[in-house]
Amino acid sequence: MDDLDRMLARLADAPAPDALDAIDAAVFARVAARAEARRGVIGIGAVAAAALTLGMVGGELPAGAQQSASLAPLAGGSPLAPSTLLVGE
Repeated sequence: MDDLDRMLARLADAPAPDALDAIDAAVFARVAARAEARRGVIGIGAVAAAALTLGMVGGELPAGAQQSASLAPLAGGSPLAPSTLLVGE
């Protein structure tokens, strides 16, 4: 334990590196850069939300009355019958 105490005492007496003087400015510059990048992400999120809303509204609009095809597997005119799919009609 004495060795650890001596090493910590030497470390406490050692002068601080000169690079520590500039560390505050570097940290604040990185924080500002991340905040600026986050502003761009908010714009992309707004565009995505608008596109989602437009898609939901467009999906709810009536497309017009159409005769739905029977998808019963044993029906004669089923578009999904194996014979119809193999022929390619």
